[in-house]
Amino acid sequence: MQQTPASRLSANRSRLAHQVRYALRHPERVVPHLRRAGRDGWLRLRHRGSHVAYYRAVMASDTARSPEAAVGGGPSRDRWLAIGQMQYDYLVGHGLKPRDRMLEIGCGNLRAGWRFIEYLEPGHYYGIDISPDILMEAKKTLVAYGLQAKLPYLTPVADLKLDFLPDGWFTVVHAHSVFSHSPPQVIDECLAHVGRVLAPGGFFDFTFDRTEGAEHQVLREDFYYRTGTLVRLAAKHGLDARFMDDWERLPHGQSKIRVTHPAAGPAPGAAAVDDVPLAET
Repeated sequence: MQQTPASRLSANRSRLAHQVRYALRHPERVVPHLRRAGRDGWLRLRHRGSHVAYYRAVMASDTARSPEAAVGGGPSRDRWLAIGQMQYDYLVGHGLKPRDRMLEIGCGNLRAGWRFIEYLEPGHYYGIDISPDILMEAKKTLVAYGLQAKLPYLTPVADLKLDFLPDGWFTVVHAHSVFSHSPPQVIDECLAHVGRVLAPGGFFDFTFDRTEGAEHQVLREDFYYRTGTLVRLAAKHGLDARFMDDWERLPHGQSKIRVTHPAAGPAPGAAAVDDVPLAET
């Protein structure tokens, strides 16, 4: 089983000392980081008070440069494909069936979504994203893989209230690398409403950047949370949440939590939250 290094889980990337050490180890990344910091500072100033508007502008900027990099695939098409395959294989391994009805929050340019669309029955995939720019790229992906007959829904949203979606409809809800870029109020909003659209016996999987030290953020783009914080936030909205221990075996830097209605049993591969080392909040 792959283990996340303890030094990585305890690191506080917002501290100057950490940033200096990182810069000394990776001098080639200093200039790109400074450019990103300058851009993000300007975008935050333009979109004060709205993280969604700010991050939509970030996505527009990143998508213009590279649609693959904008969704965390880096400059490599191979990496884009590999991360999408990993998400797909994991859910199929956890029982995803063609008849399932899937909502993908932050579907991006269909890095994993095109595989889900291909696998699911027609009309059973619904992808939402805050970025119209990345959804334009999603449509290109759809055409490139010849999936028009699968009739997926691709919809831009301004928030995560999900108020335009039907009650109890989706058997699988999926959000990969969304909460890693979200402040607490955005995650809280999603968890406050996802239970309404989640079908009985269904589940909501999301990834997050895990820390066992102080929770922190970098440039208001990357957010690091303790597992217990997110589990308790789900409980606040009447939902059960479990740390997905088997996801940790995969070569991916983020961790995964599965949320269900309380009546659902333990998820396969899940670890009880008491089994996961947590720092005090």
